[in-house]
Amino acid sequence: IHGLEGCDRSAYLLSTGELAYRMGWNVVRMNMRGCGDGLTICARLYHSGVSTDLLAVLEWLAQNTDRIAVCGFSLSANLTLLALARHKDRIPRNVCGAVAVCPPIDLAACADALARRRNRLYQYYYMGKLKRSYRIRQALRPDLYAPGLEGPPRNVREYDDAIVARYGGFRDADDYYARSSAGPLLRQLEHPVLMISPVNDPMIPIESVKRWPLSSSVTAEFTKSGGHVGFVGRTRAPGSFWAAERAIEFLDAQAND
Repeated sequence: IHGLEGCDRSAYLLSTGELAYRMGWNVVRMNMRGCGDGLTICARLYHSGVSTDLLAVLEWLAQNTDRIAVCGFSLSANLTLLALARHKDRIPRNVCGAVAVCPPIDLAACADALARRRNRLYQYYYMGKLKRSYRIRQALRPDLYAPGLEGPPRNVREYDDAIVARYGGFRDADDYYARSSAGPLLRQLEHPVLMISPVNDPMIPIESVKRWPLSSSVTAEFTKSGGHVGFVGRTRAPGSFWAAERAIEFLDAQAND
């Protein structure tokens, strides 16, 4: 599952999916609502708290295969952890494990980090994509989305406050972050989970990941390098994306346990 403003064609998804397929897995790349080809057919805005969408995909897959594993990146890494905790009584028994790569499990801390001067290029990149996506949604469904809301926000927090909170059923950005961050729920996880968090991730302060108590089913790996879903190095994975190899290695172990 892709990250913020990504889709099923994001490079890290293609790399991980291709490696998994080579290693004998069937692969499903999930678009969050309104992402990729889904933008023209799905009216609802996605965000990191829409855990029922992942649950629906898992329930459908459970009817067609004996073993399921999940790998989420960035925003959807948080979504994956949130779904496993929130819906642990409904997660299909076929789910053998999950990997969360660069999970922003404290969304407020990550929004604040993204607003720092050193991250202005990341902020510029994401804001450009978020505003463009909103304009497309608004043009497609002017009955649902008010025009011009994407104009004033200068950063992701302001965008979440003006748009995500409004259409996601939250009071404001702080309410969205508090209700959609997986950090406070990590101690409730029962499925085997690998969390991969680089200490040099510019957008996810490592202290915002390490501060939360973990259940015994969670393995947290804090790598020296990787940036934000970077992980370039020697590996069997296409694009030299070595996080893919570590993820599939972990999930293979769970599937064969």
